[in-house]
Amino acid sequence: MASRTNADESETSAEGAVGRRVRLGGSAVLLAIALTAGSIAVGALRDGGGTTTAAAAPSAVSPALLTGADLDTSIASLQDHLRSQPKDFGGWATLGLAYVEQARTKGDPSRYPQADKALARSLKLAPDNEQAVAGRAALAAARHDFADALKYADQVLRQNPYDERALSSRVDALVELGRYADAAKAADTADARKPGVPVFTRYAYVRELRGDVTTAERVLKQALASATTPGDVAYVAAQLGQLAFNQGDYEAALTYYARALAADEDYVPALEGRARAQAASGDKADAIKNMEDVVARYPLPGPLVELGELYQQAGDQEKADDQYALVDAWTALARANGVNADLDTALAAADHGDKAAALRAARAEWKRRHTVHTADALAWALHVNGKDAEALPYARRATAIGYRNAAFLYHRGMIERATGHTADARTHLEAALKLNPGFSTLGAAEARKALKTLEAAK
Repeated sequence: MASRTNADESETSAEGAVGRRVRLGGSAVLLAIALTAGSIAVGALRDGGGTTTAAAAPSAVSPALLTGADLDTSIASLQDHLRSQPKDFGGWATLGLAYVEQARTKGDPSRYPQADKALARSLKLAPDNEQAVAGRAALAAARHDFADALKYADQVLRQNPYDERALSSRVDALVELGRYADAAKAADTADARKPGVPVFTRYAYVRELRGDVTTAERVLKQALASATTPGDVAYVAAQLGQLAFNQGDYEAALTYYARALAADEDYVPALEGRARAQAASGDKADAIKNMEDVVARYPLPGPLVELGELYQQAGDQEKADDQYALVDAWTALARANGVNADLDTALAAADHGDKAAALRAARAEWKRRHTVHTADALAWALHVNGKDAEALPYARRATAIGYRNAAFLYHRGMIERATGHTADARTHLEAALKLNPGFSTLGAAEARKALKTLEAAK
């Protein structure tokens, strides 16, 4: 970590690391420590500062550093450089992008205000410069403000139609706004203009959403073959692991997650994915141990809920409730740092929290964007609140474009069962378990139980 200065705008960060599983006692405080440990204050990089620091090597301010194996070291190098060259607008833009990347890889929303400040500094020095506006697009997407992400991406592409980051951000924004046909066209355009790992992964996801898993896998394997940095290898291998898991191929998933972790042993999506695949494979002990490791370092809603369900399945409701309670603490921190967390809130609270709050969050998210994920979240929130007739059209919409997601099929089947569509319920519950029999620690068990009840009622 770079040393702090007494800059007027400097921010403090918590010291130390959380080296044990976070418990409910003092959960908000402990979670804040986990999320801010090691954070670096943008304010410490004020102009001048009265210090004399040698500039870093030119490569330290290259955007290529964002895919380096040690992002923290690269950020420290950027800080050193900007102390001696505070008017380097490109350096400030790169620092902002680095913070966005750091937030993504470490699950730390406290980096987003830092990224915002760095990008604002860059734009103040050089209004509308391409790299900073592209950074704005990436930051907006990370905060789930996809309308702004699209706006900024389009602004960059008017300057430079071949900007890789903007091409990627544009695909992301269109996907997350539910504009899937436009997203497919944007992915084709990006692939024609700037083929490479960032574009390949977007292209693959657009195809997966439309049910074309074969193409998605082929493109991701192509991306993995072309990946040269540890960060890219970890990212693409984890994507392949997730794709395999979604199809119920846990052996392949574990193989890809192992490859990701060989490239970057701390890569959160691979750590989480490995634990989920272990749980689905029946290796509950290792799944709990590895998911505990994930949430001790990166207490995000997905891992917290998964660990809670593993505890609940094992009969330890107290430990499970601890994890579910921490989701609310994460949500508060995320919102405090400008992240729209309504989708996370809806999904977690529907099963393990305030059901009315889940429905409010899901409705709010649906007003912003009509995606298959928000349709599924709203359908399930309506279901757990006893509004099944209203839920059914959303459940159908979530499965309408061909996305092969066992949780969506399970939710639809349970809602169809509740609305008296028993034949359809059997079809979709069976499809969920055939596609991915371990899609959810508790959900898969509920699907099997519901199927038995439906069969007995024949």
